[in-house]
Amino acid sequence: MSTAAVTAPAKTRRTPGTLRYALILGGLSAFAPLSIDMYLPALPRMADDLHSSAPTLQLTLTAFIIGLALGQLIAGPLSDSLGRRRPLLAGLVLYAVASVLCAVSPTAELLIAGRSVQALGAAAGMVIARACVRDLFAGTAMTKFFSMLMLVSGLAPILAPVIGGQVLRLTSWRGVFVVLAVFGAVLLVAAALVMPETLPADRRRPARIGSTLRGYGVLLRDRSFVGYALSAGLMFAGLFAYISASSFVLQDVYGLSPQEYSLVFGANGLGIVIAGQVNGRIVGRVRERTLLTVGLSASAAGGAGVLAAALAGLPLGVLLAPLLVMVSSIGLVMPNASSLALAEHPHNAGAASALLGVMQFVVGGLATPLVSIGGEASAVPMGVVMAASAVVALVVFGTLTRQRTR
Repeated sequence: MSTAAVTAPAKTRRTPGTLRYALILGGLSAFAPLSIDMYLPALPRMADDLHSSAPTLQLTLTAFIIGLALGQLIAGPLSDSLGRRRPLLAGLVLYAVASVLCAVSPTAELLIAGRSVQALGAAAGMVIARACVRDLFAGTAMTKFFSMLMLVSGLAPILAPVIGGQVLRLTSWRGVFVVLAVFGAVLLVAAALVMPETLPADRRRPARIGSTLRGYGVLLRDRSFVGYALSAGLMFAGLFAYISASSFVLQDVYGLSPQEYSLVFGANGLGIVIAGQVNGRIVGRVRERTLLTVGLSASAAGGAGVLAAALAGLPLGVLLAPLLVMVSSIGLVMPNASSLALAEHPHNAGAASALLGVMQFVVGGLATPLVSIGGEASAVPMGVVMAASAVVALVVFGTLTRQRTR
């Protein structure tokens, strides 16, 4: 059975103001990059201001990622039971309040606690955004909407460091968390005024621990779901390797200035956005599975090119070309992998969205320590992780997912 043929009540539902939905759901999807990337340049100042050490302040990032994973596992099934709207609004309130607490934290320990709570609110927004898309759309329409979200959420990693840098020019690191609190409050008002309840009462499932665990068990036994989710997670691993190592590689190894590095970073982010919009234009004429195959293949080729250029010590221009291919291919992979993973699970879309997000961040988060093993004086560790992640993602996709017939 084709994923385009999956029927759900939401498939025929009118969705007026689709652009407004895309802006709100895209903003919810952008919580992670904004909450992570905006304050990273301020870590040295934060350590001095809070009379703490750099390793202790780095725990604010660890706490956020752990909270993001756990929060999605809780918020997803909860939204399957209570509907999307109430958990979403509660999560946005939690995010905004926790951001204010982070801004006024007098110690590093309280800041770490605040970041954990902030992550729970962010997780609710991210997981429910994907579930809302599944409620409202099916088949290629869902893939097109996920591609539209890439235009909004794909810009977040580009804009976050720029916004954070400008905020730090005007105020201290505390101002970054004030901006995040305002962002959460704006989304709260927008969601309260614009977003309807997308999960009808007759499609909700009781919130019981046993049924929740059984629901996750069903998803984990679905080879195709695991294949799509794991492929997306491995792509995140390659992306995390690039984000965590590229600053050192491109500036310390290849001698780029901070301004030149920001241009390269921005160009790669723009590549994700363009690829996502191309995907949205052609999906329907080209099957999602075909586009996903193209994206994963391009990623594997780009990762291999980055590794080859690093091993051979080739000039920077030779490295940047496959790096652009590798990073841009995420714009093809993520919309199609998300759509195909959620397509067969309309009745527990919240749990499926949660598990999809957790696998992305857990698998992706493993890349950061792997990159650091080889040191910061070479591009080879980054190339190894990026190439290995992309190749394994392609193998997992081909091995675990199964072709659907129309």
